[in-house]
Amino acid sequence: MRLVAGTALVVRGMMALFSGAHLESAILQGLEMAAGVTLVAGLWTPVAGSLVGILALWRVVSQPSDPWACVFLATIGVALALLGPGAWSVDARLFGWRRIDVRDRGA
Repeated sequence: MRLVAGTALVVRGMMALFSGAHLESAILQGLEMAAGVTLVAGLWTPVAGSLVGILALWRVVSQPSDPWACVFLATIGVALALLGPGAWSVDARLFGWRRIDVRDRGA
């Protein structure tokens, strides 16, 4: 999930920057690309996921041309912020991977 969302953000940002975007749009695309790179690497995943959610919702409000792709990216970003980076990430290497064990109530 991190790889798909991060790659989509980086590709989308590069396409927008090469098309000659305005300064405000270029700053937003730069932030989205930075969040995408950190998501692919699995670095600061809760912060990057939250940033993706906020930027995608901002894009829905400010540029309503394609709202469903932005809603999708916002949903994925928030889900990643809540789920965490996973076992194969820089965050797991730096801080350790936390696993939640759910015990059976009957035992």
